[in-house]
Amino acid sequence: MLFANLNYPSIRTLIEDVVVILPLGAIEQHGPHMAVSTDTDIVANLAGAAEASLPDRILLCPALPYGSSHHHLSFGGTISINPALYTQVIVDMVGSLLQNGFRRIVLLNGHGGNITPVKQALAVLSADFEQANAVNIALVTYWELVGKPFAGEAPMESPALSHACEYETSMMLHLFPEKVWMEKAARAERPPSNGYIPWEDDEPYRGVTLFKQTTYISSNGSSGEPQKATAEKGAHLIGKATEALVTFMQAFAGWEIGGRL
Repeated sequence: MLFANLNYPSIRTLIEDVVVILPLGAIEQHGPHMAVSTDTDIVANLAGAAEASLPDRILLCPALPYGSSHHHLSFGGTISINPALYTQVIVDMVGSLLQNGFRRIVLLNGHGGNITPVKQALAVLSADFEQANAVNIALVTYWELVGKPFAGEAPMESPALSHACEYETSMMLHLFPEKVWMEKAARAERPPSNGYIPWEDDEPYRGVTLFKQTTYISSNGSSGEPQKATAEKGAHLIGKATEALVTFMQAFAGWEIGGRL
């Protein structure tokens, strides 16, 4: 959406009614078979598709291409912002949008490592800025929003999305095949299952977290079964993700922005 293309009676009305999308990506190694821009490429594409579907309601910000990826630094090509600083980056960026008067903000996330620091940023904003409580700010991680298609539903063969896996590789084959080298895709060596820690997508999350650098849990920086990826599977996933995101954006645009009770 461009301001010049709007038929709103005033910029103030635009600012109060529009939904701002800020895509959050990452630059990190995705196994030996995919580009380091994978997370940013996918989430920016989904955000653009949502804007194209709702051009009069969505204001799309440029994607933040760098994320919190320190756990991948042992593998070449990763450029990371440490979690504490990333939290502050999000606080400052959302604060800028609040300063400009926006009242409906979606942080559309495409990288798992961003989730914890972004949640912390929302907690900081809520605690330190009364203005942040008088608007709606949502963190939306696309694969969690979609649900079943990213959790083992056919045509996917792996139990869930992980990292540089069947899912991400399929989406990149559909969107940017020139950034995928399938002859290098292979399942990584990984730690043995212990029944509690989901090193990849094989174990369900049971409330137990043990944090390790990627080199301790993957021999090549990938997870899951990337060799099973196809462009057709990627088209299916992107279609489901776009549909779910547009449906959410339509609902979010109408959520009440309430005051103190």
